[in-house]
Amino acid sequence: MENSPPPAPAAAEEAQATQPDPLHPDPAAMRPPSPPRAPLAFPTLDSLAAFLRPRLPPQALSSWGAVPGTKTLLNLFLELSHGDCALHVPAAPPPRVVRAVHVATVRIRNRRGARLVEARQLLSDGTVRRRGPRPLSEKMRPGESPEAAAARAVREELGARARVRIGGAREARVEERESASYPGLPARYVLHAVDAEVVDGVPEDGAFETEETGEDDGGAGAGAITVKRHYWEWVDDDDGDDNEHKEVAAAAGAGAH
Repeated sequence: MENSPPPAPAAAEEAQATQPDPLHPDPAAMRPPSPPRAPLAFPTLDSLAAFLRPRLPPQALSSWGAVPGTKTLLNLFLELSHGDCALHVPAAPPPRVVRAVHVATVRIRNRRGARLVEARQLLSDGTVRRRGPRPLSEKMRPGESPEAAAARAVREELGARARVRIGGAREARVEERESASYPGLPARYVLHAVDAEVVDGVPEDGAFETEETGEDDGGAGAGAITVKRHYWEWVDDDDGDDNEHKEVAAAAGAGAH
């Protein structure tokens, strides 16, 4: 069943006429979306490579997709094409480039208050990538709200049968670090934490795994490295804010795929 963020409060008379469903709210009532991204500036892989090569450490590009757990230049090209990220060149020298990503991190709890975290992923090249552990997370698309991105992440990573009640997003945090997927490429992650709770369709005890349905390696994406399976665990919330900071940092370091 589709998961979506809750609607904004309606007028009193409208609320009496129609009671909102927290699992199927009106998309028009969602929080303000993420800022629109700049249009794609790289029509071909060669143009993207030519732009990056003088702005990255030597041999950085050649390591992408070759070092286990990393992704390829094609992956970055597709991210830019879909609006999942943007590239910025800071005004101050030396010349370099920063990958900017808006990420929704979804802190899902079960009925006993434990948090759902991802321990590892199986990639399409057979690599098993450790994930921290980190919460469910998703790169936000242009104009997409954190709650909408969270609902999409649930569908794509936990499956169509998962029913999760999406709450509101907290104030965004910024993490800056080198991307784990693209070594040598600095990244700025704007992290939007979203609280959520399980309703149905998700195992609430022990470890379990799910298939990824949101990444397509066919067509234009043939040759890109994609996520095939996710491995999940429930952890007790015994360290409070310290655990939250570690999870957010893990989500940033992993690049939300």
